[in-house]
Amino acid sequence: MWPRAFAVVALLCAVACGTREDVPAANHDTPAPATSPAPTAAATRPRIVVLGDSLTAGLGLPIGQAYPALLQERLNKDGLKYDVVNAGVSGDTSAGGLSRLDWALDGDVRVLIIALGGNDALRGLAVDQLKRNLAQIIERARARGIAVVLAGMEAPPNFVRPYLVAFHQVYPALARQYQVALVPFLLQGVAGERALNQPDGIHPTAQGARVVADNVWAVLKPIVEGPSTRD
Repeated sequence: MWPRAFAVVALLCAVACGTREDVPAANHDTPAPATSPAPTAAATRPRIVVLGDSLTAGLGLPIGQAYPALLQERLNKDGLKYDVVNAGVSGDTSAGGLSRLDWALDGDVRVLIIALGGNDALRGLAVDQLKRNLAQIIERARARGIAVVLAGMEAPPNFVRPYLVAFHQVYPALARQYQVALVPFLLQGVAGERALNQPDGIHPTAQGARVVADNVWAVLKPIVEGPSTRD
C-alpha cells in the first residue's frame, strides 16, 4: 500500500532534496562522518555509510541532529561498534550518488544505506534510469560484501499516474530483485506534518529527524546485530 496522504508527502519528498546552491556555508556539501570519533577508532571500527541528498545531509540542522548522527547514537547506546558516515550531498540525484560511490565506500564499510531518488523525481528524470543507477549502486556494494539498506522515495503528484506508479515501484522491485532490506518510505510519519518540518515545510526539524532515524533504525538494527556485519 502506498504511504498515507501520498498526494502531499510525495511532493514534499521530492522537493526536500533541494539543490546544491541551497546548502548554507555551515552545512556539509562534502560527505563527512556523522560523528567525530578519535583517530584510532576511525581507523579500526567498521563503517555504515548513508548515501543520500539534503535529507541525509541534514539541511538546516547542526550535523549532530541529522538522522545519520542519530543512528550513531542508537549504535553507541546498544554497544554496537560502528562509525556512521554521513555521505549526504544536497541536490544529489541517483546518478550523482553513483558517481561518488567509490569515495563513499572507502574503508571498512559493512552497511550502505541508499537514500536517493527524490531529486530524480523532482526533475522528472526517467524512471528506468533511476532504477539502473540504484541497481548499479546495489550491485557494486554487494560485490564488496556490503549489506544494503534501500530507503524508498516517492514522485510528486503533478506527474501523470503512470510515472507515479512506475517511480513508486522501483524501490520494492529492487529490494525483491537483490534481496536487500527496504525502508518503504524514508519520510514516513514526517512529510506533511507541519510540526516535524522546518519553516520551508520540506526539511525535517530535529524532532522530525528523530522520526526518520526511527524509520531507518527499525530496518538497520537487525542487520548490525547479525553476525555477518560484525565478523
